[in-house]
Amino acid sequence: MKVSMKKLGDNQVRLECVATAEEVNNALQASQIGFAQSMGLRPEAGKTVAQVAEEKMGIKNLDSIVEASAVQGLVPFALDKKNIIPAFPPQPEAKSALKRDREFAFDLTVSLKPDYELTSYDPVEITMPAFAVNPDAVDDQLRQMAERYTTYVTADAKPVEKGDSCLIAMKCLKNGEEVTGLTTDGRTYTAGMGYMPEGFDEQIIGMQPGETKEFTFEGPGIDEDFNEITEVIDCTVTVKEIQAPAIPEIDDEWVKTNMPMFKDAEALRADIARGVEHGAREQYDNYKRQMAVSELARRFQGKIADEVYETMRSNLMENMRAELQQSGQSWEDFVAQNGGEQQFGMMLMLQTREMLVQGYALDAVFRHEKLSITDDDLEAACRAMNPQANPKQMLEQFKQSGRLFALRESAERLKANNWVVEHAIITEVDPNAPAPEVVEQAEASEDVAE
Repeated sequence: MKVSMKKLGDNQVRLECVATAEEVNNALQASQIGFAQSMGLRPEAGKTVAQVAEEKMGIKNLDSIVEASAVQGLVPFALDKKNIIPAFPPQPEAKSALKRDREFAFDLTVSLKPDYELTSYDPVEITMPAFAVNPDAVDDQLRQMAERYTTYVTADAKPVEKGDSCLIAMKCLKNGEEVTGLTTDGRTYTAGMGYMPEGFDEQIIGMQPGETKEFTFEGPGIDEDFNEITEVIDCTVTVKEIQAPAIPEIDDEWVKTNMPMFKDAEALRADIARGVEHGAREQYDNYKRQMAVSELARRFQGKIADEVYETMRSNLMENMRAELQQSGQSWEDFVAQNGGEQQFGMMLMLQTREMLVQGYALDAVFRHEKLSITDDDLEAACRAMNPQANPKQMLEQFKQSGRLFALRESAERLKANNWVVEHAIITEVDPNAPAPEVVEQAEASEDVAE
């Protein structure tokens, strides 16, 4: 991408950008994939995303649908080209229509992220509980591990009740055709736990071992156009036996059979203990960083532009909505649980300001202390974002998406945060120490009043 930059007034720059035909094609392809994922379209071998969209949704020109998204996808590459960080995402001004196999010209008016100062750069002072590991954490993990290896054994015969596990055989048909995912010669099923529709459980509960029953039940399905529908399933079910869960004891013999990479049960326990301590230490360090930056933010001075507030607030709301959608909770219920629209709006405003101020405060420290970042710092920022992902792969993804400038900002702030912690005056207190008695506090208040 070719990018030329002109300085404007009020901490703004003008970028004149020309994307190559290859960059245009890549942006359209990425936007098509994003569209397909959002619409629940599944990839099909030998077919492009556009072909699947036309067959399933009747879309003749998918490029025209995703054009705006593709243009937005080119913006980060322009910013990265000049290594600038905007105060808020700029809106592209297209000079022509976006077409495959053609160059595309657009302009950006970018408000640069402002530099703020702090009232002091002296070490911050924080008080926090001393590091400690939950003494029950290892036993809890061993208990959970044992439960994952639960087997089922024959129990005394009785009618099936809600919560009972039973061995069942069943044959299921939909429109006369066998449903292979449901049909089985023998499977352990726990009644009333939501694993099958309510109509199925209503028929199972009360059945005796050895009893066979034919019935129909309704369940959710998806038609050829990916619309949710209700399906009717015909099935024949036999309850073979009532079962009871058998949770194994994790001893040397169990470890030898199921986890031979460990010498014995004690070696397994020691490995879990190391993992628990490592996880606890990471959480503690994150807490320490948060305490330090919260104290640092008190020294922030300056005014933050309204546009920055609005953008950050919108981003927070989008993230919240996405998380709620995944959890199956409605936005209205979430807002009501947090005190209603007025209280929730105030909370969101305070959270937005705190996040912005903390970020700008760390920027000020990074600049004031003349810190710099390396590739190791970039990978550390990737690990902080997603500890489970490969940091090198994440770094490459940031480069390919043109968002390396955003990763650099995160890496700079993480390095500044670590610097603040390293130079902080930290008072650690015993987390189990008793709190001061209320009587003493009351007496102290009386002394002040006198």
